Amino acid sequence: MIPMNPTTLLVNIIGWIGAVTLLAAYVLVSTRKVAGNSVAYQLMNLGGSIFLIINTLHFGAYPSVAVNVVWVCIAIIILIRR
Repeated sequence: MIPMNPTTLLVNIIGWIGAVTLLAAYVLVSTRKVAGNSVAYQLMNLGGSIFLIINTLHFGAYPSVAVNVVWVCIAIIILIRR
């Protein structure tokens, strides 16, 4: 097994936290535990996407970076409107 440097390990942990956060937000809105325009949902989208941006930039996955930048922009716009 190839040893992982501390930066890569941290970026992987950040990525997994982001993925879990976005999936949790989707489950909560899909089960109607939170509203799609709620602050909680938008903050989960914002935080999860920022973490995934960090991860995908590190690994050069630029299509995923683009999707998450748009996701962050949507969350910010909804939060500002609220």
